[in-house]
Amino acid sequence: MGFRSLRVINEDRIAAGQGFGTHPHKDMEILTWVLEGAIAHKDSTGGGSVLRPNMIQHMTAGSGITHSEFNPSDSELTHLLQIWISPEKNGLTLSYSERRFDPDQWRGRFKVMASPSGRDGSVEIKQDVELLVAELGAGEHAAHTLNEGRYAWVQVTRGSVTVNGVALAAGDGAAFDRERELSFSASETSQTLIFDVN
Repeated sequence: MGFRSLRVINEDRIAAGQGFGTHPHKDMEILTWVLEGAIAHKDSTGGGSVLRPNMIQHMTAGSGITHSEFNPSDSELTHLLQIWISPEKNGLTLSYSERRFDPDQWRGRFKVMASPSGRDGSVEIKQDVELLVAELGAGEHAAHTLNEGRYAWVQVTRGSVTVNGVALAAGDGAAFDRERELSFSASETSQTLIFDVN
């Protein structure tokens, strides 16, 4: 379980009106990315909101946080990824943030959504990891360069792509530890995440 500091990618499908009751987390950076539907969130910092596609949520669980999540719809399924990343150190101050993006920012190219510096409007996480997303149409291409000493986990959330000759479909992930250039091509409309890690 885990690749470098990327600990877990949970892919959840939550029925209408269902969800996860109040539960604790500690010493973890947690990102939530909604693919379909919505998720209503409440936590012990007083934070609470409804997340929908094109939004990302970040929590620094730090010294300890409790939260709950449920599907607020009475008819629609919620499909999301919840991502756990080990923090740079334990006992960090609790924090919560979210961002809404214009999907045009990642059509045909990779756009950073989370980073340690908060660059380019991304949420700021407490680890040397960048999370990027791209949506490619059939026949489109994109690339991402890894700097020396960096590694990548690629997760396909929709459609299918080929990455450096490896075919991946929705739900597939692949680790890259000896490549400097990642070259993506889509055979159908697709969405792909890259975790650029140290």
